[in-house]
Amino acid sequence: MIDSTNVKATATKGEIEQLCREAIQYGFRCAVVNSFYVKLVAELLKNSNVKVCSTIGFPLGVSLPEIKSFEAVKAVEDGAEKLDMVINLSALKSSDYELVKQDIVAVVNAKRLAKEVIVKVIIETAQLTRDEKVIACKLVSEAGADFVKTSTGLFGGATVEDIKLMRQTVGKNMGVKAAGGIRTYSDAIAMIQAGANRIGTSAAVAIIKGAP
Repeated sequence: MIDSTNVKATATKGEIEQLCREAIQYGFRCAVVNSFYVKLVAELLKNSNVKVCSTIGFPLGVSLPEIKSFEAVKAVEDGAEKLDMVINLSALKSSDYELVKQDIVAVVNAKRLAKEVIVKVIIETAQLTRDEKVIACKLVSEAGADFVKTSTGLFGGATVEDIKLMRQTVGKNMGVKAAGGIRTYSDAIAMIQAGANRIGTSAAVAIIKGAP
């Protein structure tokens, strides 16, 4: 259930290689990196069961839909099977819900290249009101994405309350990913019990080592 992550702007090639080694060793779901490193990670993980995940529009989400679409297509061509995109918060805050949906659809359309591609949409819960969280979740679902995700981790993290609200809003058949500030085994379990079925964290190894 863990997406092991290194999306730091300062991440070195050596650190990304370590991320991949650990993902294979511990059997994590996927390794999440910025699109710059997707081709490298795809090569490192090609003989393993670990999937490659690329960020899209990270971390602010305010690039044009056409730019996100291009980045998504390039990431899939480079070997990504998962895409974690950032929602357009500016459009959401402006109540331009059609643009928000079009923005997500632009990335979801990358599925045409490979049906197994999974799209997770980061709504940055710490920056939203309760009503905005509900609206965002509904837009993500309507746009055809596979997961709604709490955070980039840069502007606040996941909370149990937000995970419960997200799960309640999208129902049982859509994915909910908790990310941001999840650093211990107990943190991860709390999110799963609240309704998350995926955990995004840069502390994946520490979480596993902290298990009873």
